[in-house]
Amino acid sequence: MLLALTDQQEDLWWAMIIAGFVVIIAVVALLTMLVMLVKTIEERVVTIKGTLEMAAANTDDTALIAETAEQVEAVLAEGLEHHLFLGRVLEKVRS
Repeated sequence: MLLALTDQQEDLWWAMIIAGFVVIIAVVALLTMLVMLVKTIEERVVTIKGTLEMAAANTDDTALIAETAEQVEAVLAEGLEHHLFLGRVLEKVRS
């Protein structure tokens, strides 16, 4: 036994079917955007991880900074001694 729908009931069924399709399309669009954003975030996380690993590698030898500074000071002191010596010698040669 088939029930006949009134025109109003049939219109409501079609409206609900169309609303269902709109909701499905919206959900698919939002899920697609979510997947794309997650992929972007994953790529950037990998990039940031690599950058942090490089930064860690760059700072592994910071213990040598103090020793390097001492050696640079020694070279500068030696250079100053040579400069003063040559200044005295050249003044005597010019005289």
